[in-house]
Amino acid sequence: MARHIMTLTCDDRPGIVATVSTALVQVSANIVENQQYSDASTDLFFMRTVFDADEAGVAAVVAAIDASPAIAHEHLSVRPETQHCRTLILVSKFDHCLLDLLYRWKSGDLPIDIAGVVSNHDDCRELVAYFGLPFTVIPVTPDTKAEAEADLLRLVAAEHADLVVLARYMQILSDDLCRRLEGRAINIHHSFLPGFKGARPYHQAHDRGVKLIGASAHYVTADLDEGPIIEQDVVRVTHAETPERLVALGRDVERRVLSRAVRDHAENRVFLSGRRTIVF
Repeated sequence: MARHIMTLTCDDRPGIVATVSTALVQVSANIVENQQYSDASTDLFFMRTVFDADEAGVAAVVAAIDASPAIAHEHLSVRPETQHCRTLILVSKFDHCLLDLLYRWKSGDLPIDIAGVVSNHDDCRELVAYFGLPFTVIPVTPDTKAEAEADLLRLVAAEHADLVVLARYMQILSDDLCRRLEGRAINIHHSFLPGFKGARPYHQAHDRGVKLIGASAHYVTADLDEGPIIEQDVVRVTHAETPERLVALGRDVERRVLSRAVRDHAENRVFLSGRRTIVF
C-alpha cells in the first residue's frame, strides 16, 4: 500500500462524506487524515483526505465518487504523497526569500522539486549555482515585456512546472500571464494586506508609526496584490525601530510566510473559494 492525498471540491449537499468513506472502506483503505469544510457563502464543499491504498483501490475509489449522485460538479484529484510539486522560482535582486526556499528544499523540509530559478537580473546566479540548479536570465524592459513573458511561459511548459513562486520578483505580470498561471502562481507581498501601496512600504509604515508589520502570500491575479490570500504573519514593533530595522524584520516575516504558503500548496492544503482560500 502507498499513501495518497485526495482533494475534493463539489456542490454542498448531504451524503458527500458518506460516499467518500464508503468508497474507501470498500477497498480497505486506511484513512490517515481527513478535513472538510462547507462554505455557506459559495455553497461549496471542500475535503482533503490522506489515505493508504494500492493503485487498484485508488482507481476504484475515484470511480465510486465520480458515479455517486451525492457529488455534483466535482473537482477530484488523487496523487501519491511522494509525488512532489514541480516548482519554478522567480526572483529579481533581493535573495532572502529565494535562499530560504532553497535551504528548506535542500534539507527536505519542502515537498517540492525545484526545476530552476528565473530572474530578470544576474545577481543570484552564484547562489543558485551553489545549490546545483539551472539559472535562467530573462531580461524585462517595457519594450520586451511581452516577449519575456512568452519566454517564461515556454519555460514553465518545458519544465512541466506545477507551481511558479515569485520570491520577490519585482515585475508586474500582465493580465494574460496572470490568467494563464491562475491558481498555480504564488507571490509574497511585503505588507500585511491590505497595506501601504507603492514604493518604500517600510518607510511609509515608519512614518505612520505602525505597531505591527507583516507579510502576505497570495495567489497571483490580474488585480495587483489583490489575489486570494494563502498565509499571513506579523511581528510587533515599537516607535524605536528605524526603517532599516523594519526592513530586516520584514524580510524575516516574508521568508516564513512564503515558505508556509508554498508548503501548504505543495501538500494540496489550499482550496480556492471565490476570492478567498480554504486552507486545511
